[in-house]
Amino acid sequence: MAKKVVKKGKKPHKNKPTSKKYSKYKIEGDKITRERFCPRCGPGVFLTNSKGRFYCGKCHYSEFESKAEKKD
Repeated sequence: MAKKVVKKGKKPHKNKPTSKKYSKYKIEGDKITRERFCPRCGPGVFLTNSKGRFYCGKCHYSEFESKAEKKD
């Protein structure tokens, strides 16, 4: 008996979710406020704020909030 050979072709294209960088900026009058940038990667790469820490998904840099800052 001959084995059946399964041909591998191109994978179907999957759409990726769009970037939400517009949510990191706030415009109040003439003043523009931005979220925190990553100190290693530079401007344009934002730090995410989750569970008491700031985290960069690109270079895995993280800063933890101190307990004194949480009480304020």
